[in-house]
Amino acid sequence: MSFALLSLMACNKSGKENPLLAEPENAYGIPAFDKIKLEHYMPAFEEAIRQEKAEIAAIIRNEEEPTFANTIEALDRSGQLLNRVEGVFFNVLEADGNDEMNEIAEQVSPMLSDLGSEILLNDSLFQRVKAVYDQRESLGLDPEQMRLLTETYKSFANNGALLNPEQKARLAEINKELGLLSLKFGNNVVAETNAYQKFIKDEAELKGLPESAKAAAAEEAEAAGHKGEWLFTPKRTSFTPVLQYCENRELRKELLMAYTTRGNHGNANDNKEVIKRTMALRIEKAKLFGYQNPADYILADCMAKDSKTVDQFLQSVWTPSLEAAKREAAELQKLLDKDLPGEKLQPWDWWYYAEKLRAEKYNLNEEELKPYFELSNVRQGAFDLAHKLYGINFEKLEGMPVYNPEVEVFKVTEADGSLVGILYTDYFPRSGKRPGAWMNNILSQYVDADGVDHRPVIINVGNFNKPTKDNPSLLSMDDVETLFHEFGHALHGLLSKAHYQSLSGTNTPRDFVELPSQFMENYCYEPEIIRTYARHYQTGVVIPDSLIEKINNAGKFNQGFVTTELLSASILDMDYHELTTAEGLDVDQFEAASMEKMHMIPEIIVRYRSTFYNHIFTTGYEAGYYSYTWSAVLDADAFAAFKETGNILNPEVAKRFRHLLEQGGTRDAKELYLEFRGKEADPQNLLRRKGFIE
Repeated sequence: MSFALLSLMACNKSGKENPLLAEPENAYGIPAFDKIKLEHYMPAFEEAIRQEKAEIAAIIRNEEEPTFANTIEALDRSGQLLNRVEGVFFNVLEADGNDEMNEIAEQVSPMLSDLGSEILLNDSLFQRVKAVYDQRESLGLDPEQMRLLTETYKSFANNGALLNPEQKARLAEINKELGLLSLKFGNNVVAETNAYQKFIKDEAELKGLPESAKAAAAEEAEAAGHKGEWLFTPKRTSFTPVLQYCENRELRKELLMAYTTRGNHGNANDNKEVIKRTMALRIEKAKLFGYQNPADYILADCMAKDSKTVDQFLQSVWTPSLEAAKREAAELQKLLDKDLPGEKLQPWDWWYYAEKLRAEKYNLNEEELKPYFELSNVRQGAFDLAHKLYGINFEKLEGMPVYNPEVEVFKVTEADGSLVGILYTDYFPRSGKRPGAWMNNILSQYVDADGVDHRPVIINVGNFNKPTKDNPSLLSMDDVETLFHEFGHALHGLLSKAHYQSLSGTNTPRDFVELPSQFMENYCYEPEIIRTYARHYQTGVVIPDSLIEKINNAGKFNQGFVTTELLSASILDMDYHELTTAEGLDVDQFEAASMEKMHMIPEIIVRYRSTFYNHIFTTGYEAGYYSYTWSAVLDADAFAAFKETGNILNPEVAKRFRHLLEQGGTRDAKELYLEFRGKEADPQNLLRRKGFIE
């Protein structure tokens, strides 16, 4: 039966038969993932869009004078059903998607784009918003209400309300096409990732690879019908151990190239033309609003405000990072010279010799650490940290609806038992999951018109090592930091105390939103924290102090590489979005020119090459990848606020930081940080943490 026919049949079903249109049957608002089927999505979107259109029409038809309540609040509270349907569909699409869901997404994306344009480009609606905005100073609004009014007005203005009819029509077309291009880019990356498989038949080719990595590769091969072989793919959990430990230089090269050339093979999944068209449309859109390039249009509402500020900021960190990377490359070259005299250090050599150098300098082997980083223990360590900082508790819920059996659900409560929210965790790779790790809202926090505080349902997603027949999921140091990072985003969403959904949780400027996540990374290897979760998975023995000391001694190791890899991606992002035309854009040549301009050393490959750069071509970080480093300045300074007291769990400082988290986007981000810290963030704290300055 065709998907179109299934959709037609589902359209004839009543709302009661469609779990997406029914109120959740549990006490927490958790969607009925266990009852939702493919044929439910399209009718649910159609009904939810119909309802939102009716709600918007009611605001426009209201014959009363426009007020904050009947226009601004009414707008924020509209579309609750659509929010719920989107929260389910797009989370499942990213974490457990398939071809049928991709087909639905391709149909839904233009529908949602049309709805957005219909709302934001409606002049009658905008005139009501403007009427309230124009009298804002006389309305006696509290700070959050004023913020909602200001952001609502800016949302209309920044999305075309002040354009002429011809420009509005063109903007709607641009937005619709950009939505489809974003889907295509992401689908191409997933397809490219799934398409490459490297089977190894001779175990001798894997010399140096840890037994745990070989066992995982053997199980992957067996699942693919190649029992007795080893399978490697461009997924980080698969190829990273090879880069770190395998003596087979050609295999290291092949796997790294498979990863870094995704979307750039001239086939049906090639993303170069998608990028060219995307940039042409983004440039055209920026110029509709009077900006010369997309970066300045996008950054106007961020802390940085414009591309010049971002460029200067990135350069201030790039210079010391690159110099550190050059020093590191020279050290690694000496090690390579011992093995392969006359050979030049290459990108596929860096991780391998960095691991050797770490072992030589600090007597630290990451494989020695992994048995202490069992996934559920690390997650519990993050939960315990949140309890110590903010007093909240986590309880696993059994029997809750999930979209995949690997997903786990936790209830989060205050000390008095009141509900904070629900946290889903989904940590293992699968063919339908996009690469990387992320946090998202399934349901956002808000307070309804009756004063009821709707608590959020949040999800953390990762791609960590799957358990094998012999071992549980054991994490690398990078994985541990990733888990704490995404959990920091989750706390931002969970602790939200906003009244308005559009201002709650992570609805903040992009160069502020990474502060709560990166702040949590500071705690990973602090002795009093790591001892709470790092226990040997076989013996239960707590990680010895000798290993903790090694980890912290090596804390500044390889930071030139790490920071240069990250910053080069940030600069590449800005280079794309400072373009004033996409005419004649050749993606490969453009990327090469960007690397040459920044004097990138050939031993390092930019973290995200253009054709698989999901952050800036699918997930809304365009002209915003710099925010990881911008926020790093904030998070290093915020952690310093604790360190300066001599107590990294200082309750008074934690109370102030929780208050910052609770505010979401209800206040100006800079104002929030100044209130927490009492002064501007000091960039020197970041440079010291990385070891670039004393």
